[in-house]
Amino acid sequence: MPWLLLWHTNSSEMKEKGHEVAEGKDHKKKSKALGIELKNYLMSVIPHVESADIKYSTSKDVMLPAEEVTQWSQSLEKLLATQCGQEAFREFLKSEFSDENIEFWLACEDYKKTQADCLHGKAEKIYKEFVQSDAIKQVNIDFHTRKETAQKAQDPTPSSFDEAQRLVYVLMETDSYPRFLKSRFYHNLLSKVEYNNFK
Repeated sequence: MPWLLLWHTNSSEMKEKGHEVAEGKDHKKKSKALGIELKNYLMSVIPHVESADIKYSTSKDVMLPAEEVTQWSQSLEKLLATQCGQEAFREFLKSEFSDENIEFWLACEDYKKTQADCLHGKAEKIYKEFVQSDAIKQVNIDFHTRKETAQKAQDPTPSSFDEAQRLVYVLMETDSYPRFLKSRFYHNLLSKVEYNNFK
């Protein structure tokens, strides 16, 4: 079989002449594949931090004024006063696996505006999602506040979650918010909006 003989000849020549070149190509392919796998792994371990930067800097729909982003550093209250501030802070908290805090805080803000006949349903939903001891997105509050909130949620009023919300706000203000201000996420965002405003 001539083709078999030809293959043996070519493969032996390759071993003699081009073996190092072939090895180099294989090594580059393996390195590239390993690099892609590593990047994918890191993106799964540290989710959405880079994508969040891109989201806020290149979105054509949202052009953030540098003044607004700068004001976020004045207080957590100013950060949470704007929709974009809430979204930016939520993205940062997701990277720290603590976004349940802002989700709970926002749910409480929405709850306070709820009409009386809808309070019971919303109170039950918030309690099950964030407050009860086996909640999927359980917030970090003390036992006494958790118990008190459970009782208030059974006979809900617009202020049923006030104390729990206050504790979560203080936790964000003293813990997550200072880290947000020091983070590469916030500094990158600030630099990009300042650059866009100078254009």
